[in-house]
Amino acid sequence: MALDAELLQIVGLSFLVAGTSTLIGSVIGIPLGAMIALKEFRGRDFVRTLAFTFYGFPPVLAGLLVFLLLSKEGPLGSLEWLFTPIGMVVAQVLIVTPIVTGITASAVMSVEKRLHETALALGADGRQWRATALHEARVGLLTAVMLGFGRAISEVGAVLIVGGNIRGYTRVLTTAIVLETSQAHYVEATVFGVVLFAVSFVVFAVLQRVQGRAFL
Repeated sequence: MALDAELLQIVGLSFLVAGTSTLIGSVIGIPLGAMIALKEFRGRDFVRTLAFTFYGFPPVLAGLLVFLLLSKEGPLGSLEWLFTPIGMVVAQVLIVTPIVTGITASAVMSVEKRLHETALALGADGRQWRATALHEARVGLLTAVMLGFGRAISEVGAVLIVGGNIRGYTRVLTTAIVLETSQAHYVEATVFGVVLFAVSFVVFAVLQRVQGRAFL
């Protein structure tokens, strides 16, 4: 019974941290990606390149950066978010946002190039054709969210550094797998792995269903 309760707590926290990180990353990344794709401004190519560069931003480096920011000696130490779920969310947002931004920019730019001249020829103003471009790119936007969640739910390095893998408080599925494996508890590690896969499968199945409806 205790193991079942602990497993449910770990699953719930894993979903909460990954879901919150994805939501915040999408709220930031989708508008930023759309702006990069639809607006001409100085340094646009640099910003886009920077977003794609952060695709490969090492999670442990993100964790270290957030750790330094949230530590007692850091500029945000007074918030006392280190070794808390909130700190874990901050670290994952740093990882998720560039992914959502880059994929959104690519999706919108591919649509924008195809629709721009047509929309203007039909008399649409700038605001209207931008709204049309975002609507036509909706499948790509959902893909960005899906990939962002996938990166968040599978993250281990950053959440381990910032969260500390504290039992009953900051332990999530990925860090539980690492812990059980390091202690040679391979059955328990396998159980956590199967649960992680199952949770990811259910979430992606729901998002894929939503994505399929976006074609309609």
